[in-house]
Amino acid sequence: MGNMTPSDSLRTPPSWLDDVTGEEALTWARSRTAEAESRLGGPDLATLETRIRSILDSPDRIPLVTVRDEWAFNFWTDTDHPRGLWRLQHLDSYLAGDGEWEILLDIDALSAEEGHSWVWHGARVLHPDHDRALIDLSEAGSDADLTREFDIPSRTWVDDGFSRATAKGSMDWIDRNTVWLSTDLGPGTVSSSGYPLQVRIVRRGQDSEDAQPVVVGAPSDMAVGAVHDPTDGFERSWISVSHDFYHSTTYLLPEGSPTTDLVPVPIRVDVPADSDAAGWRNWLLVLLHSDWQLDDRTWATGTLLAFDLETFLTGNRAAQALFTPDEHTVLQGWTVTRHHLVLTASADVVPRILVLTPPDTPGLWRSHDLDTTSLEIPPLSSISARPVTPLDDDRVWLSVSGFTTPTTLLLLDLTGDSGDVASARVARRAPALFDATGVAVSQHFATSRDGTRVPYFQLGRADARTDGGEGDPGAPTVLYGYGGFEVSLLPGYSPVLGAALLERGGTYVIANIRGGGEYGPSWHQAALTRDRPRAYEDFEAVARDLIARGVTTPSRLGIQGGSNGGLLTGNMLMRTPQLFGAVVIQAPLLDMRRYHTLSAGASWMAEYGDPDDPQQWEFIRTFSPFHLFDPDRAYPPVLITTSTRDDRVHPAHARTLAWRMFEAGCAVTYVENTEGGHSGAADTKQRAHMQALVWEFFWRQLG
Repeated sequence: MGNMTPSDSLRTPPSWLDDVTGEEALTWARSRTAEAESRLGGPDLATLETRIRSILDSPDRIPLVTVRDEWAFNFWTDTDHPRGLWRLQHLDSYLAGDGEWEILLDIDALSAEEGHSWVWHGARVLHPDHDRALIDLSEAGSDADLTREFDIPSRTWVDDGFSRATAKGSMDWIDRNTVWLSTDLGPGTVSSSGYPLQVRIVRRGQDSEDAQPVVVGAPSDMAVGAVHDPTDGFERSWISVSHDFYHSTTYLLPEGSPTTDLVPVPIRVDVPADSDAAGWRNWLLVLLHSDWQLDDRTWATGTLLAFDLETFLTGNRAAQALFTPDEHTVLQGWTVTRHHLVLTASADVVPRILVLTPPDTPGLWRSHDLDTTSLEIPPLSSISARPVTPLDDDRVWLSVSGFTTPTTLLLLDLTGDSGDVASARVARRAPALFDATGVAVSQHFATSRDGTRVPYFQLGRADARTDGGEGDPGAPTVLYGYGGFEVSLLPGYSPVLGAALLERGGTYVIANIRGGGEYGPSWHQAALTRDRPRAYEDFEAVARDLIARGVTTPSRLGIQGGSNGGLLTGNMLMRTPQLFGAVVIQAPLLDMRRYHTLSAGASWMAEYGDPDDPQQWEFIRTFSPFHLFDPDRAYPPVLITTSTRDDRVHPAHARTLAWRMFEAGCAVTYVENTEGGHSGAADTKQRAHMQALVWEFFWRQLG
């Protein structure tokens, strides 16, 4: 009995809550949602929802584009087109800001015509002709989607073109008459997570089931996928067999586009299973997530290595370190242009951009920090780099965003030889969509239970403080966190946050806790499986630091998190309810005893552990909110949200904990949107409503 948790003696929630679209479950969800809408409804909610919708549909926001030849492609949503328009215009017109957009595909009209609730999942345009596209559409926003071939000049679907039935998977061009396909093709072709376990080369007119598999994963694997690299002179395909979320085997098909019916033989790329490997021209780039012993040298975790691909495949392991992390500085990502590798790094979560240039002949790569002195980069901001036409030139989109500074989109032209900035221009400036007057932005560090320094960002008015005295409750404060899957929480402009909280005198805090990627792979690995509680200790440390610094008090401190962040806030609710005045749990994992059997849950066992292993269950149950719930304990008000269409994190997580808390008489509010998938909303109207409910809940409890 010593290993029992409080929930072991509670009634088991009814099994019908697991039936995603079962009538009993939907009736229960609709009833609870209607109660929540009634409780939170009123003029304040309506006003806030209208304001959020105007922000999400602002006609002045930046239309981000993908450039192909001289054409700029964009996907756009607005009030009249909530499901969106796929459109294009000439790049010169886009840069001048005076061009008319040509509509390629209207998703709202398509949904009405076909009687579906289509959500855009993207398009892959054929290179180099750019006249055909493989378009992915999802029903109501679920992860599972379908693929159709689209003819761009005629704006029509291709009769008897390439297609993929609804499933989790993908289709990618090899050439005009050949594609890579990974999808559900019947028993044995998908993993326990629902992802495809094989890739096939399908030729035009060929039935997918008749195509021969090129690589097949084991039943225990998570997924198999393929992409094609069309770079002239280096045309090839890459295949990845994901064994779990962090371990994979990479294969290369170096002979370019397959032109015969013979199944090509893939070459295994011998890199560590937990590394990230990618090809760029004649180079193999490998980012290490653990130390790698090569010959007489050990390369440290977080190092980015470059190998000559051709000699690597013959067994030569001569490497150059392109980036080496230190205690404060880590690599966040990279992209490529025609001649350069552009790295995004961060030092204590503050960004820097590096440009690396490979040698023309055997020798060392050249590296330098991108000169941003003339680019008006605000402090405590984020910078992201994206190539314009990476197969052709060295132009780079640079997006700069701060917490109170709207995004600026810059177009840089790097010189081909040195990678210096030859020219820079502002392509777009987003408008200010909330009043940031008096809002201060700062970075602080809390000390976690084991002595680790945990950074966090704070946004709010400098005078919104308390001395902790009686009758001085402090500013309404919302603390946000994620802490998983090596995801970094970086600065960025969020006008919805500004309008809903900051304008009204509230304070917002982002905690960069372990489990994330703010300090690289080691920061993530410090909170894996049995060490998961470190992420929760970090979050609690930030909360206590806010209280100790006089920023707020427990009655005015709310917390918010979604998905893995929902697991975080669920654990905060169970571990330290006395620290918080309100808790928001969105699209959450909560029942960790069976998470691996629900939807895509099996794919996350490398993050959390295997509950079927009794020894692992002993530590997993210590961070399973469903099992930690104690009906005799006092909990702050809780809002739990999910989507019926979430096929990544099963809605049963949210449903069953909410049911259990309702049974115990807790102050719980439950909202289940019928559409939206894991994001919780299928269009801006739904998104505005769901976000307004969250902020109205916070103001009712904290303000």
